[in-house]
Amino acid sequence: MERDLNGKADLHTHTTSSDGLQRPSDNVAVAKARGLAAIAITDHDTVDGIEEAMEAGERLGIAVVPGVEISTVAEGIDIHILGYYMDWRSAEWRRKLERLLTLREQRNDMIIARLNELGIAITLGEVEEEAKSQGKDSGSLGRPHIAAVLVKRGFVGSMQEAFDRYLGQDGAAYANPPRLHPFEALEWIREAGGTSVIAHPGLYGNDELVQAIVARGAQGIEVYHSDHDEAAEARYLKIAQDHGLIVTGGSDFHGERQGVVFHGEIGSRTVDAAVLEQLDPARRNNK
Repeated sequence: MERDLNGKADLHTHTTSSDGLQRPSDNVAVAKARGLAAIAITDHDTVDGIEEAMEAGERLGIAVVPGVEISTVAEGIDIHILGYYMDWRSAEWRRKLERLLTLREQRNDMIIARLNELGIAITLGEVEEEAKSQGKDSGSLGRPHIAAVLVKRGFVGSMQEAFDRYLGQDGAAYANPPRLHPFEALEWIREAGGTSVIAHPGLYGNDELVQAIVARGAQGIEVYHSDHDEAAEARYLKIAQDHGLIVTGGSDFHGERQGVVFHGEIGSRTVDAAVLEQLDPARRNNK
């Protein structure tokens, strides 16, 4: 069903299919309640939540953008590439994502092993049970699930402390096994007929690398993000304009843990929903 694209869109949200705390249909319902015209479901390395979200969008009359956030590494830095409107139902696409989920599992094993070496005796089974208690029934486990166990067991006082001390890039248990390169993610999305966007570039601390990904064929930049300040937004808007890229934005909503919303509430960062005309290759090619 064609949707009215007059209004705002939040193009970056997570659900219980990865490390979010709300079901896909709940994200759509919140977007509708907050007056958005469109919302994207962009779980980490999985498309498991898209079907449910689209069904909710049909019921509620809101456009749901099928998306994914692909985990990659370049120069030792975690880089995330958003894909929109790829052929997410195809068997080949799902096989590729299965590879990424296997890498995520390896990373989780490495992090837990390092925590154990530090005297923090938690198990993958505990992490899986914690994820289930948060409503997760499919998709990928992530560091927030490990952090939740650390908080629950009293090893840290908060999710933020878990990342600062153990799980973040400078943390004692951080692990980053060889993973997909962002250039490969761009190619995957292109081959699947989708549109590629560099997620939250302000978090990487390396604009030369961002420019290299742009030069390799990224089609858009997430200019507006919950963790971008005005200076970052201005900087990435200029890069997008200089290279004729699609300008996107989103909250990166994951849900609320210990009274803290990660990274922002649904609808806290948006762009005009008309950008869907650029993101959707079918619409773009018909112009």
